[in-house]
Amino acid sequence: MSATIEPRAEALQQRLQAAIDQVNRVLLGKPHQVKLAFTCLIAGGHLLLEDVPGVGKTTLAHALAATFGLEFQRVQFTSDLLPSDIIGVSVYERDSGSFRFHPGPIFTGLLLADEINRASPKTQSALLEAMAENQVTVDGQTHALAQPFFVVATQNPLDLNGTFPLPDSQLDRFMLRLSLDYPDPSAERALLTGSDRRDMLARLTPQLDAESLLALHQRAQAITASGALLDYLQALLAASRRHPEIRAGLSPRAGLALLGAARAWAMLSGRSHVLPEDIQALFVPLAAHRLLATRGADGALLARQLLTEVAVD
Repeated sequence: MSATIEPRAEALQQRLQAAIDQVNRVLLGKPHQVKLAFTCLIAGGHLLLEDVPGVGKTTLAHALAATFGLEFQRVQFTSDLLPSDIIGVSVYERDSGSFRFHPGPIFTGLLLADEINRASPKTQSALLEAMAENQVTVDGQTHALAQPFFVVATQNPLDLNGTFPLPDSQLDRFMLRLSLDYPDPSAERALLTGSDRRDMLARLTPQLDAESLLALHQRAQAITASGALLDYLQALLAASRRHPEIRAGLSPRAGLALLGAARAWAMLSGRSHVLPEDIQALFVPLAAHRLLATRGADGALLARQLLTEVAVD
């Protein structure tokens, strides 16, 4: 049996590497962020991209959907967007004498919630049930979403005009929050002299599909996490809960997300077990937006402090 399973695993690994290489050709000079994005999706999480306009957030979302072979929908979040514009609405049909549900764009494989913090908190909260339970409820009726289902949201920094901060419950639904930042000079020169990104996106071909993505998720969940590794993870959680500048530390759900992401990161790194370095690579993008700080302290800075203060035994 192993003779048949091993070639399949090797072929899946080759397709995964081809998928990563394809996204890196579109989003130049950001291999670390691309690996983090793959980690998030393979771990079954949702991704928040926070940065100024024009640095490739939307491009990354398009490239991920095309590379994973996922149905793609984009919703431009604005101040007048309604929850029904995302989820859908029940419409009365005179011929049948009953209401019929018309699904919204959330019924897709990958939903790009573009500039999510330009919508009101009420509209932002329309995503909560979908992101937590892969379903939506309209007029008392529950409707299942695609499997797998991902939200990739983009967000402008809060000092820009016309933005609303995401509530804590919404932030907690995102496994990772990333910043792409400006490209380095060599990557920017390649952008200036190379092909138009829109043309490149149009030419992308699926390297994986929903079935193989679910298989990768199962492989990642089988990655070993030792007792010592779990001790280190729990020590980080405990330290976040007693830090004097943190009002509310990391929850057990955050711990589960960190473990799942670390397993996916380890798999992408070619290992069958999680190392403390995997936890450290993911801790800031996973924890910073979940830490409720006091006196306006910066979540990313606090997360880095926790990594410094908690020793690896």
